[in-house]
Amino acid sequence: MTESNKQEDPAVTRFRQYLRIKSVHPTPDYDGAIKFLKDQAKDIGLPFKTVEVHPGRIVGIMTWEGSDPSLPSVVLNSHTDVVPVFEEHWKCDPWDGVKMENGDIYGRGTQDMKSNGCLYMEAVRIMKAKGIQPLRTIYLTFVPDEEIGGTLGMMKFVKTEEFKKMNVACAIDEGLANPTNAFTVFYGERAPWWVRVHCPGKPGHGSRFIEDNAAEKFRKVINSFLEFRAQEEKKLKGNACIKLGEVTTVNLTNVQGGSLTQFNLVPTEFCAGFDIRITPTVDFKEFEDKIKKWCAEAGDDVKYEFIQKCEIQSLTSTDSSDPWWNCFETTCKQLGMTLEAEIFPAATDSRFFRELGIPAFGFSPMNNTPILLHDHNEFLNENVFLKGIDIFCEIIPALANLKGK
Repeated sequence: MTESNKQEDPAVTRFRQYLRIKSVHPTPDYDGAIKFLKDQAKDIGLPFKTVEVHPGRIVGIMTWEGSDPSLPSVVLNSHTDVVPVFEEHWKCDPWDGVKMENGDIYGRGTQDMKSNGCLYMEAVRIMKAKGIQPLRTIYLTFVPDEEIGGTLGMMKFVKTEEFKKMNVACAIDEGLANPTNAFTVFYGERAPWWVRVHCPGKPGHGSRFIEDNAAEKFRKVINSFLEFRAQEEKKLKGNACIKLGEVTTVNLTNVQGGSLTQFNLVPTEFCAGFDIRITPTVDFKEFEDKIKKWCAEAGDDVKYEFIQKCEIQSLTSTDSSDPWWNCFETTCKQLGMTLEAEIFPAATDSRFFRELGIPAFGFSPMNNTPILLHDHNEFLNENVFLKGIDIFCEIIPALANLKGK
């Protein structure tokens, strides 16, 4: 495949420019991202401000003032950071924003989630150029560090006076692509728990049967965690009506212990790291009691610690009586869209809105597209991207013109 040389829509050109900014961890170019966004705001005709929520962690805010700014606002949120790549597995440079002849645009962030940030801006650009003014004020927020938990990004931002003054009523944040003709909208998400289990034991020579050794405890811990994992996987695969977000996943993600060169030394400790995503229907205390039980069964001295422990289980209403959901769903139906409402399987900044009681829809208008967030060769077709602008040109004003408090 070769890069397309056809004349392209300026919106696509701007999207590809955003993709070329290497806002990738562990050293994201946030300054480059903010400069790009500031330039876009100026071109659109929106005021732009920044809030430093932590040293080096900047939130960019574009403001489209409504005709009645006393009403609670609508926020269109996206994050500026992206995850690392393994360039040897990509068919092209992931930082070049390459577009193929068929219109597929490759690059880290095409789906997660520089696409949404650009879709918001392009929709507002079109509406503003037509002289449209929303009833409610609309804020476009661009936040850092979502890909590493949001603790120095959105989690801090929602506690600032600047955020409180925004008086937010409803938010749109990232969703996922849908491989079918349907569109997925997320009304909640699983809580991420990152747990490290420490299994101490007696050291000794590798030629002996050492009692109370770390490896035996380590094996019991891993077996307990992965047995639970197997049960949840069976539940998911045994019922076609159950989605990934409705079960709890457990994955062993890192192992530490022993010497890489000293094979004849039984180590004093093994550690296991687990990435756990807990579905909202699970009681947190009961689940932590399981972890305590698994550790106790492995040994009295086996301990665990949390590297991350999210305890947010708030959901956005999908009841037809809820004005925000009704507005969102009705607008999509008027556009002929099929919606699939789900629990997001991973974690996004939406949880910080929902924790405050703010309805948040995880929605990225990318249908007929494979789910490739964090994957090799992440791409989005330009026609899907351009269609997403049209969709947001309907959804954004529908929400912003919703009357009442």
